[in-house]
Amino acid sequence: MRTLQVDLGDRSYPIYIGSGLLNEAGLIFAKHQLSKKSPVLIVTDDHVAPLYLKRVEENLQAEGYRTVSKVVKAGEKAKSLDVFHDVMTAAIEGGLDRRSAVVALGGGVVGDLAGFVAATYMRGVPFVQMPTTILAHDSSVGGKVAINHPLAKNMIGAFHQPELVLYDVDTLRTLPEREIRAGLSEMVKHGLIWDAEFAAWCGENTDRLLALDPETLSYGLTMGCSIKAQVVSQDERELGLRAILNLGHTIGHALEAIGGYGEFLHGEAISIGMAASALIAVNRGADRALYAETVRLLGGFGLPTVMPEHLDEERIIGAMMHDKKFKEQQLVFVLPVAIGQVEIVSDVKVEEVRRVIRELKKEGPHV
Repeated sequence: MRTLQVDLGDRSYPIYIGSGLLNEAGLIFAKHQLSKKSPVLIVTDDHVAPLYLKRVEENLQAEGYRTVSKVVKAGEKAKSLDVFHDVMTAAIEGGLDRRSAVVALGGGVVGDLAGFVAATYMRGVPFVQMPTTILAHDSSVGGKVAINHPLAKNMIGAFHQPELVLYDVDTLRTLPEREIRAGLSEMVKHGLIWDAEFAAWCGENTDRLLALDPETLSYGLTMGCSIKAQVVSQDERELGLRAILNLGHTIGHALEAIGGYGEFLHGEAISIGMAASALIAVNRGADRALYAETVRLLGGFGLPTVMPEHLDEERIIGAMMHDKKFKEQQLVFVLPVAIGQVEIVSDVKVEEVRRVIRELKKEGPHV
């Protein structure tokens, strides 16, 4: 088992990464003094529940915890006000109190949804992340929790740090291939923003990562979580540095929104967004090799790096206007300076984005 620490003063917490950790959940919960007198709510989805819910419930119960569970439909559409209401109802009916923990057992969607429930139930209760996807190595760390509005992704949210992150890598073996590829986009992102050597390592180990080689995957996930933990420890509430984690997200979130939160997986949309950010940087004077290397790294994982022809340019722009990163008629973008280094730019004009959308539609067919 590997252990990382997110250093946030009295809100610091560990990230445990290893094999078989679901079977140690009760012991780890007790170690962190999560209350056994108050019910624990486990939030999961209908893909994960048949695989792991019973095991987690029985493990916690064997250690003296009382559990209630809520299973939601899998997919980004679960991050809605209606589903949030349903989970809140389950919490109230389950008798949760101020010491109860809310557990997110699943991917990034479940983590965001359950985390927002934890942040708002009785004005905030303890929260535990138990990610079961590769993508969630990014979203489970850092305390950003949210649900979507039909017009914009993650517009309704909070900062609410977990008590701990329990990452059992054995759960990744049941992921569909498309979700494996999409999850690895965030791993590549961590290299692109922070660590050129790690980005190169991702490119050199593409096949091993896609095959879920245990040692390779464990190292990659640990590095990705470590990079995010370093950034979050320096800027918890995204007042400056933490915004670099949004590489690819300005356009990516817009694509998710106009796709009805169903056409693209998050990692696929972010991959297109990272290619777009690199191309904006090139159009502003960066070496075109920066764009070429970004596309090569992402493409190696079978990720999309072109703009699908059928997407309407005006709808993409419109969705970006609703994004939290739209300020004073200009867009805030994270743009690469070099592999492993980015800058936050607050003066990207809409016309620059239009140009890149058109250029990316000409780069080739959608992967």
